[in-house]
Amino acid sequence: MESTLKKILGIVGSLRESGNSEIMVKQISREIAEPHALKLLRLPEFNLNYCNGCYRCLMTRRGCVIQDDLATILNAIAGADALILAVPTYFLSAHSCLKKFIDRGISFYAHAEGLWGKPAVGVGIAGIEGKEGSTLLDMERFFTSLLAKNMRCEIVYGALPGEVLLKEEGKAIAREMARALFSATKSDGHQGLCCTCCGGETFRFENGNRVRCMLCSEAGRIEANADGQMTLTMEAGEHPIFASEAEALNHREWLLGMVGRFKLQKDDLANVRSEFADGTPWIRPAATMDPG
Repeated sequence: MESTLKKILGIVGSLRESGNSEIMVKQISREIAEPHALKLLRLPEFNLNYCNGCYRCLMTRRGCVIQDDLATILNAIAGADALILAVPTYFLSAHSCLKKFIDRGISFYAHAEGLWGKPAVGVGIAGIEGKEGSTLLDMERFFTSLLAKNMRCEIVYGALPGEVLLKEEGKAIAREMARALFSATKSDGHQGLCCTCCGGETFRFENGNRVRCMLCSEAGRIEANADGQMTLTMEAGEHPIFASEAEALNHREWLLGMVGRFKLQKDDLANVRSEFADGTPWIRPAATMDPG
């Protein structure tokens, strides 16, 4: 029956029709054993404006007040049982449509209960092996910002449309992604060190042996044991955001508390801002001409 089908949303982060991103989403879908219905969403087709930092999405609890396509995208995500993301690498990072979308992430908290824990897998496509840059991290950040459950993210190499499936590696990764999507635990095909707070694999090295996770921003230490193997010890900070649904909702309440803090410091803040309301010249975009 129709009601027994899993509803999967494929998010394509490329404008190229029948390109590698679209192909990988469909190939993963073909490998999924569970009965399901796939719908596709081409993210860069949608009109998404920049967040203006007004916080009205939190104060009204109705989502973002900007009139664009964000609500359509969020409703599609909230209505799905699982997500498949595929995105190309542009200049050592994922296509900018991912960042433009998650920059509106504060408004996601209005939909937190419908978004939390949705299983998701992601494939990043790079044309040259090793030149994917931050694409893996970008996909992980996309899922984390969406409050989804990242089951697995991988990089596949292929520059020409369809090239991702010319080699067995691409087909194998699609099969692995299909198995991972509805598995009981996260499938990890990587052998490197992972953050024990969020599972992230990208770190910034700080003073001494200190490291900071680039996904959840928690800090820790990296050390070598007697056998020369590296060990990682992470320390959850006082304000975790995405480790659990309760912490995500607590962060929503903290953001709402900014309204009260603004009211308390309104005059002092206004004094600081007034000092910089000078006549420094701006370069502005050209005025839009009326074709009529």
